[in-house]
This record gives sequence, C-alpha cells and structure tokens, in this order.
Amino acid sequence: MLMVLTAVLCLFRFISGACIFSFLTVVIHRLPKGERLVYGRSHCPGCGRKLGPRELIPCISYLVQGGKCLGCKMKISRQYFLTECLGGIAFILCSAGFGSAESGFLSLRGWIAFLYMGILTVVALIDWNTKIIYDRFHIFIILLGIASIGLFPEHTLTDRLLGAIVISAPMLVLALLIDGAFGGGDIKLMAASGWLLGWRAMIPAIFIGILTGGIYCIWMLARGKMTRKDRFAFGPFLAIGLAAACIYGDQMLKWYLSVWQI
Repeated sequence: MLMVLTAVLCLFRFISGACIFSFLTVVIHRLPKGERLVYGRSHCPGCGRKLGPRELIPCISYLVQGGKCLGCKMKISRQYFLTECLGGIAFILCSAGFGSAESGFLSLRGWIAFLYMGILTVVALIDWNTKIIYDRFHIFIILLGIASIGLFPEHTLTDRLLGAIVISAPMLVLALLIDGAFGGGDIKLMAASGWLLGWRAMIPAIFIGILTGGIYCIWMLARGKMTRKDRFAFGPFLAIGLAAACIYGDQMLKWYLSVWQI
C-alpha cells in the first residue's frame, strides 16, 4: 500500500512539474521571435492552426500524435516533449532534495530550487537555439537569491558574494585574454547563480559544465560536424552543472574533497 501511495505521489509531482514546464516551452519558442508570451492561444508553427485541448496535454499529446501536428503533419520539435518531461523530473528531485508538504507539493525551499530549474531550462534551450542569453533571466536569478536569504540560512551573505565572483571573475579574465573564450551571458549566468547557490556549489557546477561541454565538442569534432574554429552555445552545459549543483552541490564537493584527502 505504501508503495502505491508513493508511486501516486511521484506521478502527481511529475504531472505538476510537466504542466508548469509546458508553459516554459512557450517562452522558449516565442521570446526569441518577439511574440507575446501570455496572450494568444498555442498554435502550430507550421500551419498556424490553433491547438485543441487534447493537443495540449503535457508529454501525452506528443506521444499520442507521434510527434506531428494533427493538421499539417509537420514534425514537432522534441524540445517540447523533453522540456515537459524535464519539468516533471525537476519537480520530483526538488521535492526529494528540499522536502515537501504532506500534500506532496513543494516546500518554499523546494519552490526556489524548482523555479531556478525552470530558468535554467529556458536559458539553456534559448541559448542552444539562438546563442543568446537574455539579461532578464540573470535578474530573475538574483531576485530568487534575495528571496531565498531567509530560507537558506546556510548560505551567508559572504558565501553568496564569494559565489558570485569565484567562477565568474576567472571567466571574465579569460574572456578578456582569449577572444571567444566565454560569452558575456555565460559569465553573468555564473555570477547570478553564485549569488543564489553560494561558492561551494559553483565548484562542481563549472566542473560538470566544462566536462559535458568538452565531451560534446569531442563528439562533434569526431563526427566532422564542428571544426576547432567553430563556436557553440556553452550555456546549456553550464545549466546542466548548475542544476546538479543546486540539488547535490554540497554533497559533490564533500565527496571530491574526501577523495583528495585519501
């Protein structure tokens, strides 16, 4: 019985996160085009047909429709489906990592983490599509950091200020010395995130970001789809590291230090 209740609770959390992130797909695809985010019903980008209720069910609609528009049969980007699934997973992880109310909903600490995950998702996918990170998202992260001061007393003001510069400052120096080393959006993303997460989380975050970005570059070079002179969006890989560090940053840093002590 307990296992059944746990499964139902996880399903409820997944659906909640998927529904919220479903709206973020609108932000990801409309913001770069200058379209309104709130007004205007969802529509097919190919034929412009307004989508019906059965086409707007997070995750399910994509699978039932075979990843195609019911009208013009145009292939729907997998980013919609993956973003919604990511929202469900993020909700579950934030619930487990920061505790939740008995109803299965998120605690205030969990909401801060979940909202941050949402911002990272939007930043990563817009950067992947356009190679642009909008400053408004850095501001949102800074505001989350201010809102979280009382909720995360383990992150002192000194810890946050160090977090804002411990990675972003070296990135800025490298960007000034080496043309194209890092983009301004990447540097500001790390500075704002350091203010929210504190300096300890930033160490594993940049490590994971560089590691995943490096693996991607090697893979693309091996396939002949990138040359050494090509530039790519680094924001998505930083977002992966920051998301992991948001939930498991302290544990990862403690593990890393314990390994070197041995």
